[in-house]
Amino acid sequence: MTRATYSIALALAAILAFADPNLLAEQRNAARKNVLLISIDDLNDWVGCMGGHPQAKTPNIDALAKRGTLFTNAHCQSPVCNPSRASFLTGRYPHTTGIYFLSPGYNQAPALKGVPTLPERFASAGYHVMGVGKIFHNRGNQLFGRVGEYGGGMGGFGPRPKNKISQPHGHPLWDWGAFPERDEQMPDHKVADWAIGRLKQQHDKPFFLAVGFWRPHVPMYAPKPWFDLHPRDRIQLPKTLHKDVADLPQYARDLTTLKHVAPTHKWVSESGQWPHAVQSYLASTSFVDHQVGRVLKALRSSPYRDNTIVMLLADHGFHLGEKQRWAKRSLWEDGTRVPLIVVDPSHKGGQVTRKPAELIDVFPTLLDLANLKADPSQEGQSLVPLMKNPNDATWQYPALTSFGPGNHSIRSERFRYIHYNDGSEEMYDHANDPHEWHNLLAKSNPLSDELRKALKWHRMQLPKQEHALLEGGSTGHNAFRAAEANRRDR
Repeated sequence: MTRATYSIALALAAILAFADPNLLAEQRNAARKNVLLISIDDLNDWVGCMGGHPQAKTPNIDALAKRGTLFTNAHCQSPVCNPSRASFLTGRYPHTTGIYFLSPGYNQAPALKGVPTLPERFASAGYHVMGVGKIFHNRGNQLFGRVGEYGGGMGGFGPRPKNKISQPHGHPLWDWGAFPERDEQMPDHKVADWAIGRLKQQHDKPFFLAVGFWRPHVPMYAPKPWFDLHPRDRIQLPKTLHKDVADLPQYARDLTTLKHVAPTHKWVSESGQWPHAVQSYLASTSFVDHQVGRVLKALRSSPYRDNTIVMLLADHGFHLGEKQRWAKRSLWEDGTRVPLIVVDPSHKGGQVTRKPAELIDVFPTLLDLANLKADPSQEGQSLVPLMKNPNDATWQYPALTSFGPGNHSIRSERFRYIHYNDGSEEMYDHANDPHEWHNLLAKSNPLSDELRKALKWHRMQLPKQEHALLEGGSTGHNAFRAAEANRRDR
């Protein structure tokens, strides 16, 4: 080291020694990126930028996609709320934790004891953590109050009319129609209000803000103006094949129909409610898109607009008559595919990738983008390589979805492979069959050498070990047990 260099080093050391530690902390915090995580309940690919339905009107989500990277081949780890959220908020697969269905909660799983959740990790890194609406399932959201702020559920799935509007029987949440009168009466409007209020505040350290919207989860209610955007007499029903389920294994039919609380497709179609239900889902989606837009507008108007990572996702897909069924709880494309958008000011916008992505990748991706230390025990992958190169030829990670022990779907860039607990299988070629109408593994279908090779590779991606199903009395538990009972009786 030269004398001049040494003198400069001594001068810098002196400056740092006498610098105001509070000022240095402020400077470090100012350079760290904030995080805005937006979660939407039960939103499938009926989003304009994803092309799931030609009449979807989601201008705000579409505009967000143009600012970042849209993952059009993203999938949940479980096609039901609780296990999906437990998975992406802890970075652990359902087959690792034993949480496959609506119960138990993540904090009751022995495998997750001591495992930090996403908000806890950011709180430990010095972030001001805030949450509102539905992020975790049920009482899990109270964690935000322990590590930061929780604005509350804002009314959850309410409000509801005195009498159901469209489906007179069945589960109290299963209904659809125009209700209530004003947006301001909806929980999601209140969720957006709370988030907007926090974005208007001055924060003296980086923030992690999680905003959880309830719609389009049933009841598919929204005020009438949102229904007027989608006139019922012009509604296009989803494309279906009359005998779509004919080439499915019996176990697949049992798992997705027995002991479920959703209305049967037979009732919805014969009652004349199919167009109305589709209209209600589209209206609910347009309504929640507007609430997303309100939050994003507040961010753009804030001092944080150029230093905030925005991630938008849904927890799982949803059937509206495809495969002759309704709701979630399936291992097909309609049950697993979700919107996933990541916007980072330091990364290029307007990007689209068809490479497989998973919600379990959310945690490591946010750590990576926020320049926080990675957790090697997490089971997902950072998606930052795909944000740098959306067509990365070296990306070889498929998406794995589970619905009970032994029931798994493997989604690659071209194929979907499903393995059921009785050993039966399905496989679909999305290059030629995007609706998954033709099971390549039906007995009458001979396989080419190319398909045999693909089948072998997908089988190799199945979990090598599986945690036993944790006890519970949810719909998923009941469906799984009914499928297993029928399997034993065959």
